[in-house]
Amino acid sequence: MRQLEKIEYKPIPVSELLLELKNLSELMIDLAYSAALFNDKELAEDVLELESHIDYMTYLLDIEIMIAARDAKDAETLIGVSTVASAADKISDAAADIAAIVTRKIGIHPIIGEIFEKVEERLMKATVKKDSIIIGKEIVELDLAARIGVDIIAIRRNKDWILDPNETEKIFLGDTLITRGAPLGIKEFKNLAEAKIKKWSTKSDEKKSRSV
Repeated sequence: MRQLEKIEYKPIPVSELLLELKNLSELMIDLAYSAALFNDKELAEDVLELESHIDYMTYLLDIEIMIAARDAKDAETLIGVSTVASAADKISDAAADIAAIVTRKIGIHPIIGEIFEKVEERLMKATVKKDSIIIGKEIVELDLAARIGVDIIAIRRNKDWILDPNETEKIFLGDTLITRGAPLGIKEFKNLAEAKIKKWSTKSDEKKSRSV
């Protein structure tokens, strides 16, 4: 967990904190299982980083609960909020334990690995590099689900996470994109993000070509 003396309090609505804790813990489970099953060290390290972030969010939520509780009745009402936050924190700890299978090089049984090699959907991380043609594009423009069966389920931008990004969310240089899809599709998208694929017509490009 982050050192408490370095945490600067910022007032954030309890509902927003709870929603982020829920979404982050769900993402961690997906990332942790994918990391373990496909021996992906990068995804495993992302899980451990997210665990630290959830510790931070839980700490902020505890502060908000203390500030909100003015009497015994308020405290009783807020117990449920604290319980939910604690559950999300435990989920994140469990996901980190799964990720440790990779970071500590424990490994899983080969039979399990062979079974999950046949899984249709996987998760992959891709970092947007210089000259990538997706820079500045909205997710909806790329039409990824229809063309290669890929969905962007999260974006890490600097130190912030955008979970379940809106279709109008733009992609920027340096973004780390967490994608879900078929093995061939996510590999193709990784090449697209890393500027290894130079041609990709967007929906707006297709509209322009039809209007000419």
